[in-house]
Amino acid sequence: MGKVIVSFTMSLDGFIAGPNISPEDAMGEGGERLHDWLFDGSSEIDRDMAREMPANVGAVILGKRTFDLGLPHWEDTPFPAPSFVLTHEKRGPLKMKSAAFTFVNDGVESAVQQAKAAASEKDIIVMGANVAQQLLRAKLVDEIVLQIAPVLLGQGTRLFDEIDETIELKNTRTIQSPLVTHLRYQIL
Repeated sequence: MGKVIVSFTMSLDGFIAGPNISPEDAMGEGGERLHDWLFDGSSEIDRDMAREMPANVGAVILGKRTFDLGLPHWEDTPFPAPSFVLTHEKRGPLKMKSAAFTFVNDGVESAVQQAKAAASEKDIIVMGANVAQQLLRAKLVDEIVLQIAPVLLGQGTRLFDEIDETIELKNTRTIQSPLVTHLRYQIL
């Protein structure tokens, strides 16, 4: 069975997006800086890391806000895999080029069950800070994968703001590149 993985690039001060997120600026002001490692192309380590995750993705769980902000930029599912959108809105599936978005309005447990069924043996990637926090609080996450960008954004959206209990982790990988530090943690 694949793993449920919270995966984000964040600033050293814990922000996964800059302030003032909008449809035109989906990563917020200064937030695109976090993804320099993905687009720079100069580091073989970063190229390898960027290829690794999509190859293992069998499904995606994301929030409605991430869906609304991301869809115009992606013009497809964020990975070529079934994507499950946590929302209060009831609507039918939205078919795209690579897969479909299924809208889940009966909770995080249902989203994880549906994603696991769709992913088969592959991993499930979690997108969106609020959804990641909900899944962490519900103890439905197996791993946390972080890319720490060497920048202090000072404000924006924090990944772990709504976590109010201790979660023990085991570091299973640390890889440094000139543009980012890649970290992988198993949740104990």
